[in-house]
Amino acid sequence: MTLLSGDETIYVAGSTGMVGNAICKLLLKNGFTFNNKKLITTSRKDLDLQDAKKVEAWFKKFKPNIVIIAAAKVGGIMANKLNQVEFLLENLKIQNNLIETSYKFGVKRLIFLGSSCIYPKLSPQPIKEEYLLTSELEPTNEAYAIAKIAGLKLCQFYRKQYNFDAISLMPTNLYGPNDNYDLKNSHVLAALIRKFYEAKIRNSKSVTCWGSGKPLREFLYVEDFAEACFHILKNWDPDHAHCPIDKDGNKLNWLNVGSDYEISIKELSQKISYYMKFDGEIIWDKSKPDGTPRKKLDNNYINKIGWKANTNLNNGIKKTIISYKNELGAKDQFFS
Repeated sequence: MTLLSGDETIYVAGSTGMVGNAICKLLLKNGFTFNNKKLITTSRKDLDLQDAKKVEAWFKKFKPNIVIIAAAKVGGIMANKLNQVEFLLENLKIQNNLIETSYKFGVKRLIFLGSSCIYPKLSPQPIKEEYLLTSELEPTNEAYAIAKIAGLKLCQFYRKQYNFDAISLMPTNLYGPNDNYDLKNSHVLAALIRKFYEAKIRNSKSVTCWGSGKPLREFLYVEDFAEACFHILKNWDPDHAHCPIDKDGNKLNWLNVGSDYEISIKELSQKISYYMKFDGEIIWDKSKPDGTPRKKLDNNYINKIGWKANTNLNNGIKKTIISYKNELGAKDQFFS
């Protein structure tokens, strides 16, 4: 039994980003189209999501009844460290405007997309949903994490106080086509792909990577995450089944979304280096931060609902490298 009736108009906020783009492609594949307005998207030029009045006017005009919030200011360790005000303030404005306006205009279901960085830096592993707010956050992405926690909690409180069907998904480290490869703002896997690609085409003798390489990370291919979003949209009602609970037995309205693919940053860099056929040295700059030592999600609840990641890490990295090179117009392939 699906929670969708078939006549929904879905608004994907953040459709130009990696996650939003993957979700739109999946919805189109499943029969949602732009022509009959069953799928609606906006660009930054179309709608400033930080402007509450403009967001409200847009909702009044287009009347979506399903909202997926994939819009956010995102970035890697250095971007988070240097732009804490922007990461906190811009994300709060975007998500608050979308959540509040969705409730005001009668949206029947909303999915807020967060991040596994909401959990404590030294959380027990694997990380269960109920570990939220049990100890200190990782300082290097604290501002972004606080914004995402606020969005998650706002959805939880709207659900509890006003019976608004707002749920949240907390993905692990995402990667895939349409990622951001800017070395100052990208996440680790995308940054490594760019570094090794540029080292290969320049015949460099070495590549310098940040930190010690020891931290462990779990990675999820973005198209798998899009599948998780669509599956949860159709199948999960936290008031009925497979709902995580806190230490007091209260139902929680968010789910972890991860994979079985955990790897050290050092091993990841070696893997990408291998696929690029880069033969030089990998140097580790230990003056740069490592971030959280380990971050592996417990995926028990979402697995019970019938979703599991399908793309293994090797295939996902290969597809991402091909996508990146296609974006650049590169013709050569370093691997078969």
